[in-house]
Amino acid sequence: MESYLITNKKGDCTGCFACASICPKKCIEMIKDDEGFSYPKINKNLCIHCNLCIEVCPEHFNELFQLNKQAAYGGYIKNEQIRKESTYGGAFSAIAQIFCDENYVIYGATGNGVEVYHTSIDKIDDLALLRKSKYLQSNINDSYIKAKTDLNNNKKVLFTGTPCQIAGLKKYLNKNYENLLTVEVICEGVPSSLYINKYLAHLSEKFNDKAIAVDYRNKDKRKWDFEIMKVSFIQKKPYYLDRWFNPFWDLWLKHLMSRPSCYKCQYAKKERVADITLGDLWGVHIYCKDLYAKNSGSSLIVVNSKKGLKKVEQLKDIMVLRHLDLTTAIKYQSPLRKHIDYNEDRNEFILDLKSFDYKKIIKKWYTKPSVSLLFKKYIYGNRQKVAIFNFKSKLFKRKAN
Repeated sequence: MESYLITNKKGDCTGCFACASICPKKCIEMIKDDEGFSYPKINKNLCIHCNLCIEVCPEHFNELFQLNKQAAYGGYIKNEQIRKESTYGGAFSAIAQIFCDENYVIYGATGNGVEVYHTSIDKIDDLALLRKSKYLQSNINDSYIKAKTDLNNNKKVLFTGTPCQIAGLKKYLNKNYENLLTVEVICEGVPSSLYINKYLAHLSEKFNDKAIAVDYRNKDKRKWDFEIMKVSFIQKKPYYLDRWFNPFWDLWLKHLMSRPSCYKCQYAKKERVADITLGDLWGVHIYCKDLYAKNSGSSLIVVNSKKGLKKVEQLKDIMVLRHLDLTTAIKYQSPLRKHIDYNEDRNEFILDLKSFDYKKIIKKWYTKPSVSLLFKKYIYGNRQKVAIFNFKSKLFKRKAN
């Protein structure tokens, strides 16, 4: 793919901020379009035509790691409180603990789930600001610029983001730094912020109180694989909604509102850009049941470089961790195999999203779960399958003895 600044095709821009970051005249501004996604806009009166913005575009990025350097691990952090505060198994927090010993800076996404942006912390005690999956695409702001300054000042930098953001960072830096560790999240496309804004407006009206924050994957009730959304209000108690009754998951996983570039993402494959790739350990109840651990969350860790492998090997003291077959792990992670499919109804849905109220959108586009699906998830779900497995394992051990 060519740069969006050449083609003007929205599918050619991931919104990574590399072009805006490298511009010597600061004449590139990232502007949100009517779908809620950011794109670069050049102030032609200030532009000196240096073409650095074209050269830095990660859509030309081909320096991916080799497959023979990859390995997969599964597990969860032993600190139960951190695990509860994490979206899956707390692997990000564990990596931060072993990497950030002194003279360090950590970059990652923060925010209230409505406005999401990258920031930095230099105290491991502030790591909670960067935990949790935000789902909306974060605003990088000047994080690449600051990270480069930190690296040149010999600070250890841990930089986390989506694969395209890590690619943007690497193209911007244009140099290998031994004191840099990159961690990417497995991404299945970023949704439009228009939906969340409309959803929160609906809830604010319904409960007569302003909805102020969204936790897309809350674990207050120890239901990691139920993907419970928690919406917080100014005064009222939080509102919780299981994944199987939440229109957001249905619409997003139908790929009706993803960023145009996500439909041809070049990073959704086995070869990875970051040193370490993190995600949910989906399939845990099938091929590594011992890591399910009461449905409190478990992480998939894919290492893609010698630097990444060295760090993951140091996690054994603070994580319940074991080596997994990479092929099996990837089987349950479609973004590690291919990019999302384009939904032919996307344009119509986006038009409706712009003009309809929330109730009308849901009535037209949301598919309610079937009885068979609800039975599969609630009556004979993952927890029940694991419980049966554990019972049979104990019974077998007793007979063996």
